Amino acid sequence: MEKAPKGLNHAFEALKDAEISTDTFSFYISVSSVYSSKIEGEAIDLDSYVKHKKFGIEFSPDYTRKIDDLYDAYTFAKVNELNKENIAQSHSLLSKNILTKNRQGTYRTQNMYVSTPDGRIEYVAASPFELEAEMEKFYADLTLLLKTELSIEETFFYASMIHLVFVKIHPWNDGNGRSARLLEKWFLAEKLGDKAWFIQSEKMYYDQHQTYYSNIRLLGLEYSTLDYSKALPFLLMLQGAIINGYQQK
Repeated sequence: MEKAPKGLNHAFEALKDAEISTDTFSFYISVSSVYSSKIEGEAIDLDSYVKHKKFGIEFSPDYTRKIDDLYDAYTFAKVNELNKENIAQSHSLLSKNILTKNRQGTYRTQNMYVSTPDGRIEYVAASPFELEAEMEKFYADLTLLLKTELSIEETFFYASMIHLVFVKIHPWNDGNGRSARLLEKWFLAEKLGDKAWFIQSEKMYYDQHQTYYSNIRLLGLEYSTLDYSKALPFLLMLQGAIINGYQQK
């Protein structure tokens, strides 16, 4: 495995919470929720959301409700163990205003295609017939990784891999990207502590969204033929966010 750039541990230890955060408001959870939502096309502005969340300034519910739901999912993750049951619960929280109640936290039962804005299929996810078995393998690997002592470089590598594998399986009817980015951060926090929640990875992925999606697409068109030897450009993005001081922007 390729080593992370020098200074990863130093850069991580230098992370600190924003002064604007309080016991009831997290600035960096707001950043995560806003930019992960913006990746999915939500028209939300960070400054407006902070005014809404911290100071109670009212906006149209349609403007804030999905971001509020994702904020609740991140807040849930901060105080709960990363496991199969809690991942399903986090999806129920973040998809409250995206999916019907019976589809929240449950696997899809139909084929899933990822399309371009012009309607061209760019990815075919795991079939519903193999979905449960693939997710059981995912959770088995996750459990093993959580029990294994890892260096900080390995921790960032596997956090990114969890993100990538989850989004490639695409287990939910919707909210897969939001879940994958949350799981990445959740794994880092489980292994490295609460400083992980201060990483502005979602903002970096949004600002570099063309590269983000391009790197995800490098693996191939169909789940059954994915080539993970092409995953390194994606896996290095998260490390780069720390090393390049993105958390300070």
